[in-house]
Amino acid sequence: MKAVNLLEVKNLKKYFTVKKGIIFSRDIGYIKAVDNVSFSIREGETLGLVGESGCGKTTTGRVIIRLLPATSGEVYFDGENIFNLKGNELQKLRRKMQIIFQDPYASLNPRMTAGEIVVEPLIVHKLISNKKEKIEKARELLEMVGLNPYHINCYPHEFSGGQRQRIGVARALALNPKLIIADEPVSALDVSIQAQIINLLQDLQEKFNLTYLFIAHDLSVVKHISNRIAVMYLGKIVELALSDDLYRSPMHPYTQALLSAIPIPDPEIMQKREKVILTGDVPSPMNPPSGCYFHPRCNKKIKICSEEEPLLKEIAKDHLVACHLLSL
Repeated sequence: MKAVNLLEVKNLKKYFTVKKGIIFSRDIGYIKAVDNVSFSIREGETLGLVGESGCGKTTTGRVIIRLLPATSGEVYFDGENIFNLKGNELQKLRRKMQIIFQDPYASLNPRMTAGEIVVEPLIVHKLISNKKEKIEKARELLEMVGLNPYHINCYPHEFSGGQRQRIGVARALALNPKLIIADEPVSALDVSIQAQIINLLQDLQEKFNLTYLFIAHDLSVVKHISNRIAVMYLGKIVELALSDDLYRSPMHPYTQALLSAIPIPDPEIMQKREKVILTGDVPSPMNPPSGCYFHPRCNKKIKICSEEEPLLKEIAKDHLVACHLLSL
């Protein structure tokens, strides 16, 4: 049986207005944080969204979950355009879509205990009111993510970084969501703790049939959890493929550069591996270059790259790339 798409993103755009002046402010342009992005996620699947800092990954996730308003485009969840929902309908949707934030400390209220934090979504949505139920549910959620029941009365500052992120995961699970947007959930953690959180997310996905949009800048981390990977550059998706295909045969020059930067423990292999060195800086999203946004840093560019924007096309089965070199 073919898996159905739980989430469909079509031509999503998010532009931030740039103003000049304090009292008599005027608009001087737009920052194109997300620029015409389209992708889908099947039910029970993990889509990794990767790219350099500032490429629009987090903004994409926040617009999808409606923490930020979209400039244009459509997002369908279970076949329904979520941008048309308001009031009670929107509140019901929020039970099905949750987010795990990047900073495991800043995302937790320092004045609330771990128990209060994880049951807060249930209280907000009026799914629980009895004090005994709150305590039981808090203990259940904390145990689910590998914490001890006695942690229920501890405050965020009493936990390690990995434990705080587990609290964030427990809070996201409280409403039994279908989709979880994990916004760089391990980037602030030690390598050993990263592996524990990744394993936890995979175990929970298998247990509850969760669907993940896993946002990260580290391709080596994304590889172990993602079924498919989308690579973003300056607000656009430049390559989207199955995880194994992307690592085995990256097609876009930017993806090739990212993969060549992943360190390998064996120094002999590192020396033999061809490295792709990117020149220059990432262009400003307020004034992106003409044609392909990546062409000023690409060592394979041709004349058309600076003139026409490449479309995201299927070059091989389930392998989409936006590059003029592959369309010749």
